Amino acid sequence: MSKGNFNPDEFKINQRQSWDSVASGWQKWWKTLEIGAQKVSDRLVELAEIRAGQRVLDIATGIGEPAITAGKIVGKKGHVTATDISTEMLVIGEERARSLGLQDIMEFVQCDAENLKLGTNETFDAILCRWGLMFLPNLDIALSNMRHLLVSGGKLAAAVWSESSKVPFINLSMDIARKHLQTSLPGQGVPGPFSLADVDSLKKSLLKAGFADVRSEKTVVTFEFDSAEDYTKFNQDIVAPIRTMLLNETDTKRQQVWNDVTEQAKLKYSDHDSGHVKFVNEAICIVGLNT
Repeated sequence: MSKGNFNPDEFKINQRQSWDSVASGWQKWWKTLEIGAQKVSDRLVELAEIRAGQRVLDIATGIGEPAITAGKIVGKKGHVTATDISTEMLVIGEERARSLGLQDIMEFVQCDAENLKLGTNETFDAILCRWGLMFLPNLDIALSNMRHLLVSGGKLAAAVWSESSKVPFINLSMDIARKHLQTSLPGQGVPGPFSLADVDSLKKSLLKAGFADVRSEKTVVTFEFDSAEDYTKFNQDIVAPIRTMLLNETDTKRQQVWNDVTEQAKLKYSDHDSGHVKFVNEAICIVGLNT
């Protein structure tokens, strides 16, 4: 797909359907993922300088992060609004918040990140977004809208993935599927996991939206699985783009792809003694100030 024939409205519809379809998989693998991903949530709330009593907005929260991390900080006098395009993901997020006793200070709202329909004149002390900006077709519009929701002195803190070669956790399985099915990478300008890996370009987008004091940093995010087979099961349960690519393929072709994912994970990322597979990845955290 190239930018020329890219339809943002159609993309959003497909995104909503895809995330809904893998919500149960996210619930199943949440603990495994958060062992590695929690450090990113922690760092985002630090960069946004979130404190007790504040109002926080989390965009593209999925099943609840970094909203829940922020909720634990703002406490009973604060409030967290968590939004996502997927209703199914939000249902799980609400369940998690309830199980942690955070239901009274957290609100989960289904809405488009580029058109945030929240309360009239509602503003926030901080906005967070962990691995969501990369999937927005109209990033400039989204960032501008986010800035207008911040109080003066409020901060946006977000995380995106680095270039594909530095994120094997995602790239290994995606690359194998594309090679088997002879499909190409998305065209330049098309949203995807690695579409905001250019730090300078991302900084320019925040500055264009009116943010000041824009700073970025890189951080290592490690994900581990008990076996290569578990990594493959994770992909089958969670990675919606691969599921979509394989939808019209034969059972034989699908099995070839998954067998190759297992073999390559075992070959390249497995500890030969324990059988555990470890993926060391690079994420980018960025923060901007609303003056």
